[in-house]
Amino acid sequence: MTEAVIDAYDAALFDLDGVIYLGPEAIPAAPATVEALRGRGIQVGFVTNNAARSTEVVAEQLNGMGIPVTRADVVSSAEAIAQLVAEQLPAGSPVLVAGAQALIDEVAGHGLRPVSSADDGPVAVIQGYDPQMTWPRLDECCIAIQRGARWYVSNPDSTRPTDRGLVPGAGAQMAVVATSVTGEPVMAGKPHRPLLDATVARLGCHRPIFVGDRLDTDILGANRAGMDSLLVLTGAHGGHDLLDAEPQFRPTRIARDLSGLLEPERRAVVEGGRAVCGHAEAQEVDGVVRITSAIGGDLDGQLDALAAVLALVWEGAARGEHDELDRLDLVH
Repeated sequence: MTEAVIDAYDAALFDLDGVIYLGPEAIPAAPATVEALRGRGIQVGFVTNNAARSTEVVAEQLNGMGIPVTRADVVSSAEAIAQLVAEQLPAGSPVLVAGAQALIDEVAGHGLRPVSSADDGPVAVIQGYDPQMTWPRLDECCIAIQRGARWYVSNPDSTRPTDRGLVPGAGAQMAVVATSVTGEPVMAGKPHRPLLDATVARLGCHRPIFVGDRLDTDILGANRAGMDSLLVLTGAHGGHDLLDAEPQFRPTRIARDLSGLLEPERRAVVEGGRAVCGHAEAQEVDGVVRITSAIGGDLDGQLDALAAVLALVWEGAARGEHDELDRLDLVH
């Protein structure tokens, strides 16, 4: 048995928002955990679906939070989508970019010609998150796509976690365009593979684990890429979301934050209608799952209880049963 979760891997890939930081503040465990991983010889990569900021700016932010990185340690959906489009279109092709300056710069840097109007004859439209997005710019996207331009989107995140709460993300801006066009866009960011594949290629790793806070992008993306995953409960999704998760959205492991990589593996043992994880126990009786051990205010104990409950609920779902959960208020 390995001493820590990370001992089974040669690299750790991290989502940023909700995992490494929330808004301007670092997750408390992040700097020390990244330092400890590097001390073990583990490669570290930072993967962001946010196409609004350059990798240089992201690297500067991480350095300012006490996490030493270089620009090469960060891979963004802006890089991935620009590379993907450049591989599919001739050099110099006009492309309407509806995103922040970071995305425009990436598109230009990959040999394409960014334009801002459907009347400029773009052969493709690339959307990326922009906090300053305007309605007229979205109108131009719709018109260009209706005229035959290919449609690309950096990432599908419908929301973004911040230190003040969830706010609309790139997926919300994409949804506006989708109301007026037919077909689906090509995407590079999680849960699609290009962004994760680019990160693995850059690190040259062979057995990475991906750490994220969203089931619909991070965990689904890891599963599609054939990676193990760790869901941390510092961002968008939590215990309630896990209970309802279909198999493709289920993480390999759960932890309170990324420091869980340095802790022993949390694994529930299931026997019959009973699951045990640590000192926590859950039982299924007549299709109802209950936590049957005493759970106090200790977060590790609550996570053990959640792991035990999930093991039974997911096993029941696999059998086609509709389990219920009692005393969910004990699990956060």
